[in-house]
Amino acid sequence: MEIKIKTIHFEAGEKLQDYIQKRVSKIEKFSSDIRKVEVSLKVTKPETSMNKSASLSVALPGGELFAEKIGDSFEEAVDLCMETLTRQLEKYKEKVRAAKK
Repeated sequence: MEIKIKTIHFEAGEKLQDYIQKRVSKIEKFSSDIRKVEVSLKVTKPETSMNKSASLSVALPGGELFAEKIGDSFEEAVDLCMETLTRQLEKYKEKVRAAKK
């Protein structure tokens, strides 16, 4: 599984990149079909709180799963995206299992 991190208008530190790699790699347990995960990070409104935006796109055979969340920190936004993607992957897994029957 390839994890691609894209930042918009800033440079992500090594600590943040490591956190994202570690957190995102956990979704591999849901499906071995996951080919690529793209993570996009951006600061939406610099002068306010809740201004860190993260979006995750998961490439699967026959489709793509997507989640976008805003939080106080990039870590929080990534965690929120992961919760959403976990639910989507569980539904995907059930769908694939049902199709095989």
